[in-house]
Amino acid sequence: MRGRISAESNSYLMNKLCKCCWLLIVFFLPSLFLFSQENRAQYPGFLKNSYFNFNFGYINFPFSSEQLEPGYQAESVTNHHFGMRLIFFGHQFNKNLAAQVSYMKPLQYAIYNNVNGDKEKHSVWMHSGTLSLKGQVPVSKKISAYGEGGLAIFSRRGFKINDAFAVKDFSYSTVLLGAGLEYHLHPKWGLLANFSYAPGNSEHKQPHELFYSAGVKYNLTPVPDEIVKRNAASGYIFPKNILQFGYSTNALGYGPNNFLSKKMPIFWGGGIEIEKGFTLRYQKNIFHTRKVFSFDAGISAGYWKSKEKKEDVYTFSIFPTLRFTAIRSKPADIYLFYSVAGPSYISKTIVDEKDSGKHFTFQDFMGFGGFLGNQKKLNAEISINHYSNGNIFVYNRGFKIPLTFTVGYTF
Repeated sequence: MRGRISAESNSYLMNKLCKCCWLLIVFFLPSLFLFSQENRAQYPGFLKNSYFNFNFGYINFPFSSEQLEPGYQAESVTNHHFGMRLIFFGHQFNKNLAAQVSYMKPLQYAIYNNVNGDKEKHSVWMHSGTLSLKGQVPVSKKISAYGEGGLAIFSRRGFKINDAFAVKDFSYSTVLLGAGLEYHLHPKWGLLANFSYAPGNSEHKQPHELFYSAGVKYNLTPVPDEIVKRNAASGYIFPKNILQFGYSTNALGYGPNNFLSKKMPIFWGGGIEIEKGFTLRYQKNIFHTRKVFSFDAGISAGYWKSKEKKEDVYTFSIFPTLRFTAIRSKPADIYLFYSVAGPSYISKTIVDEKDSGKHFTFQDFMGFGGFLGNQKKLNAEISINHYSNGNIFVYNRGFKIPLTFTVGYTF
């Protein structure tokens, strides 16, 4: 029972976390758009000394017959042990203290084989999101040791046999503890060796989690002054503000969504299909390099109509956009763009009789577009969109948004 948070406390904590997310969306993050970055060739304050990590290694949730409900037996249980952890935003407050947000999952899920003689394979999904503090001290000129402590939110999606749970769905919150070493390869790059542990939940027969990994860290160190001056004086246009209106339609089908989620898996599909919709977006450029890369922060509102039951759904989001300008010319600057994990509110959680989870979700979109004309005042894009909670909650059918055609104006 040690390290366990009760079901009542867990439910209360989950609700409080969701409410905090809403407050963050409604009040805090939009305030970023009120501040003007004096020189967009330098990272703004909240990005300076931030970082992100990619970690891969051995993960262990020791699932066994213990997780089966009474009356069920499995011939065997297969636990796969290759996992990943993505720290998609960390910030170094000083040389000894940082905070970070991460997402962790096994790359293959646990499998229950031949339950009650059905000759089938049944998977149990596990995902987690974490929020933690990281303290570090130097061991040598190139090596630092660190410890980590914080909160982990786990979701387990079990399975049913004949409409009855053999392994139940379960979400819970618990502590996260970790330690590791970092080799400072370069001011921008580090190599990591990590260990983390999260207790299980005996009341709901949830095993603990162990994760041993190695990874790569990229630091957003301040851009040197001479490079800032060079990039700012390049003469290439990176619009400060973009106001966009988009129309989504499945008149051409879901081919791009399916191709980029199945044939070339660099995006996501979704179990809830949208027939049509409208979006209004505002984006503000907060950083750019000399010619190719720019980073925008945006807010958006969307209206969607589902394909099957023609239900109305509304979304409100904040989001980052990564833009890569491939072609520069007088008539048009052509670019690719990708936005991921934009915190969002969605008005309905059950659409077309499918459960998408909770009102808190994430917005993702990708596509290509252009800034048109000599002054690049006009904007046009084609994209596909997606909403889902990344499996941090048990249910996550996801919304598949078809081709979206967007027009905009820059200022």
